[in-house]
Amino acid sequence: MSPVPEKSGTDAQASTRGNGVVSHSKGDSPSLTNRPRLESDPIVPPVLRGHAGTVHAIAFSPDGRTLASGGRDGTVRLWDLATGVGLMTLLGHSGWVVSLAFDDDGTLASGSYDGTVRLWDLATGTERSVLPKHDLADRAVAYAPDGILMATADAGTTVTLRDAGTGLELTTLEGHKSEVWSMVFSPDGSVLATGSFDTTVRLWDVATGKPRETLKGHTGWVLAVAFSPDGETLASASDDKAVKLWDVASGQELASLRGHSDAVHCVAFSPDGRALASGGKDDVVRFWDVERVRRA
Repeated sequence: MSPVPEKSGTDAQASTRGNGVVSHSKGDSPSLTNRPRLESDPIVPPVLRGHAGTVHAIAFSPDGRTLASGGRDGTVRLWDLATGVGLMTLLGHSGWVVSLAFDDDGTLASGSYDGTVRLWDLATGTERSVLPKHDLADRAVAYAPDGILMATADAGTTVTLRDAGTGLELTTLEGHKSEVWSMVFSPDGSVLATGSFDTTVRLWDVATGKPRETLKGHTGWVLAVAFSPDGETLASASDDKAVKLWDVASGQELASLRGHSDAVHCVAFSPDGRALASGGKDDVVRFWDVERVRRA
C-alpha cells in the first residue's frame, strides 16, 4: 500500500514467547524487567528506540527471542528480547521498509517501497537474496491461513475476497465509509478484520461474506489490525495514538493502550499471545502485557 497521507491542518497522528517486557534503565538503555504493573488508563509501556523515523513494520521470530522492526529510515533492526539490546541493523533498502516476515527456519524477509523484497541471513546479517523489482499496488492485501483465499482493498471502500491462485473475484464486502487501509484473517480463516480511515474496524464472516461486528472506539484512521494466536482477541492501531484490544466473540472493547506520542502504524502479537508489540510515527516500538490486560 502507499504511504499514509498526512492530514492537513493536524498533527497527522495518523509472532514471541517471553514473559518479560523491555524497559529503560539508567542511561535510557533498554533492559529486560518483570512485567510492569499496568494502570487501568493510561498504560505506559517500555519502549525500544533506534529508528530515525516512523516504525512501519514489526515481527517476532518463531522462537520469540528476537524482534525485527522496519521503518521509514530504510533500515531493518533486530532486537534481543532477553536483554533489550539491539543486535544489528540490516542495510540495503533504499526506501521505507513496510513489511517484515520470518520463515519457520528463521530467515527474515523485508519488503520496501524501493520495490524489492530482501531475504536476510540473520547469523551473519547479510543479504541471502534480493527478489526482482516489482510494482507495489496501492492497496491492502491479506492471505487466509490455508492459502486458498486472499482479500484485497483497492483505493475505494470495498474489500474483495478472491481465489488466491487465480485472483478471481469471489465476494465483495461493502460497509466501510472510507478507504480500507489494513486487514487480516483470523488464525482459523473464518473471520476477516478490516481497518479503515472511517475510524472503524469491521469483522466479516468469510464463509458468507456478511458483516459480523463493527468495532467503534477509535477517533482516527485505523492503520493496522492483528489477531491473537488463539483468534479470541483483536488488536487495532490508529493515528489517534491508541492501540485497542477487542473481544472477537462479543465485539466489546477490552482495553485502550496509550503511550505512543503519535500515530501507531503496526501491531503484532507474540507467538504465545501474552505480549503485543506496536510501532509508530514516534519512532519507537512499545511492548504491552496482554495477559495482564485480559485479567484486568
